[in-house]
Amino acid sequence: MEMIIRRVAGTFVLLSLILAHYHSPHWLWFTAFVGFNLLQSSFTRFCPLEIVLRKLGKGGCCCAK
Repeated sequence: MEMIIRRVAGTFVLLSLILAHYHSPHWLWFTAFVGFNLLQSSFTRFCPLEIVLRKLGKGGCCCAK
């Protein structure tokens, strides 16, 4: 689960940077949103993408020890 979350977050960051470069700098807000979610999940162990992945049947927990 953690590996999937890292891949999705990395893909979102790179995609938003490409869109900011070629389309509109407003896409950098999406990059900031992804970064904020990664930061807050490291403190709160609440990961919105984990909830979505569980509903899609991927199971597991990215923050479990």
